[in-house]
Amino acid sequence: MKYARLTKEQFEELHKEFINFLATQSITAEEWEDIKTNKPEVAEQELDVFSDLVWEGVLGKVEYVEHISPQQMHLFNLNETNMHVIGVKLKNAIDLTTKDGFNWLRENLMNDDVEFMQAKKDYSEDKHADKFALIKQGGVITKGELFQYFDKLIN
Repeated sequence: MKYARLTKEQFEELHKEFINFLATQSITAEEWEDIKTNKPEVAEQELDVFSDLVWEGVLGKVEYVEHISPQQMHLFNLNETNMHVIGVKLKNAIDLTTKDGFNWLRENLMNDDVEFMQAKKDYSEDKHADKFALIKQGGVITKGELFQYFDKLIN
């Protein structure tokens, strides 16, 4: 398995897509029930293959990932050739993961306790694996509004 197995909730959301996936392999509903009962290892493999296919599709489309921790914010623009990151670091005890902390940042962007950085990094041979690593480390796929805001602010 290249990425991670989808959660039970994700499989439930993608129920129709999973049925279509099984159909492309000529597996009927009855055969699937038989596989789950009598060949659980084969069922596990099918779930893994489907999960990887879903992740491939998602990772091929993702453009922005955000990772916000109490003292830092990393905003990624995942373009064709590289990852552009904008980092915001607080040098005080304000917690960016709270509403009050985030509001403090909005009102104090030019405060000496706020430090900005940015960098670009080329992908490895596997762009999707690089993107998945950001998500696995706690990044969240977004529409990029925060990245675009800070990009305009500092560039």
